[in-house]
Amino acid sequence: MTVAAPELSVAAADGHRWILIGRRPDAPRARLLWLPALGVGARHYLPFAEALAAHGIATYLHEWRGNGSSSLRPSREVDWGYREILALDLPASLQALRADDASLPLVIGGHSLGGQLACCFAGQHPEAFAGLWLIAAGTPYWRTFPPPRRWLLPLLFRFLPWLARRQGVLPGRRLGFGGTEARGLIADWARVGLCNRYAAAGLEADLEAGMRRVRAPVTGLLPAHDWLAPRASMQALVDKLPDAPARILDLDEATAPLTPAGHFAWMKQPEEVARAFAASDLKKFSPEC
Repeated sequence: MTVAAPELSVAAADGHRWILIGRRPDAPRARLLWLPALGVGARHYLPFAEALAAHGIATYLHEWRGNGSSSLRPSREVDWGYREILALDLPASLQALRADDASLPLVIGGHSLGGQLACCFAGQHPEAFAGLWLIAAGTPYWRTFPPPRRWLLPLLFRFLPWLARRQGVLPGRRLGFGGTEARGLIADWARVGLCNRYAAAGLEADLEAGMRRVRAPVTGLLPAHDWLAPRASMQALVDKLPDAPARILDLDEATAPLTPAGHFAWMKQPEEVARAFAASDLKKFSPEC
């Protein structure tokens, strides 16, 4: 099988620019728009994209603001949150894919925060996607975590936004959490962790109501020993899409012995993850006008 490596130049309405990296087999049966985890550059998912391409899935890796090929970096003067991602960046990536063989079913998916925002974006464009794929992704709401971690999380969700405001950015590399992150992004994320309601500061759209409009089938994969996104956390996220048929699969040592355990380790050996996603059912594709 021949696999092409397209790189699509994309620009948002506010001038932000990035590269949408693709891996496209010669005869794909579907396309995937993939959203990375917090602070993770798109290129780190290339082995995953190549594994999916081997199963006939043309995979395109979105780049978050502030990472990799993004033309922006967060600072005291440059800030953003969920609004810019959901209303500017992801629509631009979606438009780029519509121009690149719109006849194929389109799936959206993501890892960790990428999975959360994939759900939010699918809710704003419910007819655009034939499926929703999540791995190690769940609401950060503190009550969905087991004790004693759940008792510490509310403190974290207050401390990190305070630190980001004080520093101008969140110094995630030094903290071991994400990268250098925009303070608006951390504020939006922490708000979900405290109240379990998705919203974007400055965006009028009701993200929770949007997710209730999603009808595309959802496949969620749970890596073994992932304390950052336990089953209850993913289930609480999937529950926000009540009319979307969903299944959550455990990638434990018995069912997926070649998949390393943990929140990020699967990225090093993504073959079984790619196989599980490629076997997912996709609903009849009904593209938006």
